[in-house]
Amino acid sequence: MEKSQSEEKLFSEKLNRRGYSAIGLINTKTEANVGGALRGCYCFGASLIAIQGKRYNREATDTPASYKHIPLIHVENIKSVIPFDCIPVAVEITPTATSLISFTHPERAFYIFGAEDGSIPKEVLEWCKFIVKIPTAICMNLASTVNVVLYDRLAKQMR
Repeated sequence: MEKSQSEEKLFSEKLNRRGYSAIGLINTKTEANVGGALRGCYCFGASLIAIQGKRYNREATDTPASYKHIPLIHVENIKSVIPFDCIPVAVEITPTATSLISFTHPERAFYIFGAEDGSIPKEVLEWCKFIVKIPTAICMNLASTVNVVLYDRLAKQMR
């Protein structure tokens, strides 16, 4: 399928933007959501994926096989892989979290997402520079949350 001119322009602009994003997943529950999250990382240009806890296996929901295009590492401690001068951003519903609507993404961000049926551990939240929430009527699943955050980052960079 041939790319349209607007797609080419978007790709070109993406290559010229500053900074990068990486994600960390902690103790994910379902493989299907991990696959969907990885696909979102590939779609929106994340540079690295780190998983703490259950190991990732190739999933049907990751149709482009994102692990072949973006470094995917399994770690004991998510904090140990945050790149130099990269700002950790927890994505979690807490009373003090900043709404994604008004959030200004750091140039170099390491977004941390927790399990679908739980929360990011308190000790992780304590060392994150920012905590961001997506204002919704009910909580979203992991794949949807990763996609929304990375899309928001891209959309705000393109302005």
